[in-house]
Amino acid sequence: MTDTKIHRFHCDVSGIELPSSFTYPMHYTPHELSKLAAREVMDYALNQEQWRDELMAGKMLGVLVVKDHEGSLGYLAAYSGNLAHTGEHPYFVPHIYNLLEPQGLFRTGETKITEINHRIEALENSPEIKKIEGLLSDTLAKHKNEELQMRQAMETAKAERDKLRSMGNITAEQEAALIKESQFMKAEMRRLKKRHTIELDNITQRLNNLQASINELKTKRKVMSEDLQQQLFRLFVVHNAQGESLDIATIFKRRLHRLPPGGTGDCCAPKLLQYAFLHDLTPVCMAEFWVGQSPQGEVRHHGHFYPACRSKCLPLMEFMLQGLNVENNPLIATHNDDEVKIIYEDDFLLVVDKPSGMLTVPGKDEEAISLLEIVKNMLPKGESALEVHRLDQATSGLVVIAKTKEIQSALRQQFEQRTVSKTYLALLDGSPTEQGGIIDLPLRPNHDDRPRQIVDRKNGKQAITRYRVLEHLGDRALVEFTPLTGRTHQLRVHASHPQGLNCHIVGDMLYGTAATRLYLHAQSLSFVHPITGETMHFSSPNDMKSAWLSR
Repeated sequence: MTDTKIHRFHCDVSGIELPSSFTYPMHYTPHELSKLAAREVMDYALNQEQWRDELMAGKMLGVLVVKDHEGSLGYLAAYSGNLAHTGEHPYFVPHIYNLLEPQGLFRTGETKITEINHRIEALENSPEIKKIEGLLSDTLAKHKNEELQMRQAMETAKAERDKLRSMGNITAEQEAALIKESQFMKAEMRRLKKRHTIELDNITQRLNNLQASINELKTKRKVMSEDLQQQLFRLFVVHNAQGESLDIATIFKRRLHRLPPGGTGDCCAPKLLQYAFLHDLTPVCMAEFWVGQSPQGEVRHHGHFYPACRSKCLPLMEFMLQGLNVENNPLIATHNDDEVKIIYEDDFLLVVDKPSGMLTVPGKDEEAISLLEIVKNMLPKGESALEVHRLDQATSGLVVIAKTKEIQSALRQQFEQRTVSKTYLALLDGSPTEQGGIIDLPLRPNHDDRPRQIVDRKNGKQAITRYRVLEHLGDRALVEFTPLTGRTHQLRVHASHPQGLNCHIVGDMLYGTAATRLYLHAQSLSFVHPITGETMHFSSPNDMKSAWLSR
């Protein structure tokens, strides 16, 4: 292999069977060749002293196993974003477009926007604006004090009037005087507030006049930034296996009718495929893996493999993989009616046992049939199957389904008010340090990589889970989870996050490592029947221990 970007395997891989189709990058189990390549890339990268600290702070790396023109195997390596403040290193494939080129569009555009930032900062910190802002703050405090004093005087006067009236024997003239005093003081308060309003309006107008030029610069900066972003995305031209090419702005416009998010095109997967297509290399399999510490709030484990991000990479992958024989999306699974077990049914609702891998409700992929659709097909013609709550596609277990909108609304209210009791059984990759306790980690969506969730103590929604270790199984643990809130991926993040149990659920590809399935099962469910008022208890036994030991 003469191409310096292609690396030979350090060991003999001739006995390893090649995959029959290329990796589906959004959900995969890494092939043995990808694992070997990843280990070699990690060893190389962490032995480079100049990068070690930066890598150990957290970085996504990727490998693409390829065949060259002679059919020989090798692999390409990539990193997400930049490394050591550059996108060009001999060992790794280059950027699709180098934003850091000194005289490039990004650098020149960034310089102009930076100049505007400096002008805005200078104006915002000018002595004149600081003086007016101080005057406004002082005036507000003065007004508040004056109105407080007036209000106290009115209350004192009212107390005196009430005292005189309680003593009795006041004349009509005295009563009239008391009323007149009350009316006068109320009028004085209105006049005081009016003077305050006029004074504040004058100061605010002076401040607005000074800030008008700042707002004008901010508007100009926004327009320049959006225009620069559009131009840059036109320079990110990607290729596919059919020899076609498109800029990423066009790809996102056709697919999602919007601009790509910032950083699109800088992830490992598009970089690797781009290099392969431009150099007539045949992709065999690929994988991305994390090196170093987890980002703040996220769940990333050193050495673990992760799918490509959906927000930035999915539209690109849909285009770039055209012409390759790609694995089927494992999330689009076919299921039979007999896989769904009805635990309970009456005229108003059903409780069913959902298998792992089945969507609860219809998704975007038309090929994937959902639990709701299957249940509806099982019911007599004319009866409805309405969503009340959901389980993740990979999670198995109990789901309640309503037959009417009224029952749906009543049951949803119970879930929203947290009066529904649920427990889950999970097999953890590792053993918690405590035998039980409470996990309180607020969550919010990772807007750059949906459906992943991240811990965010400032902007996240409260998420609380009670847990109890049932049994230790060597380097695994069987745990019962009781969610006290119902956030997306709550149990999965609480299990895997370092501030949670720091033991991901076995088979959790998003927050841990892949396995035959996600070992998470909704095993019990209790709620009040909306019609009878009876508390209903349901259970779905699941022998995860035996399933794991006999795999």
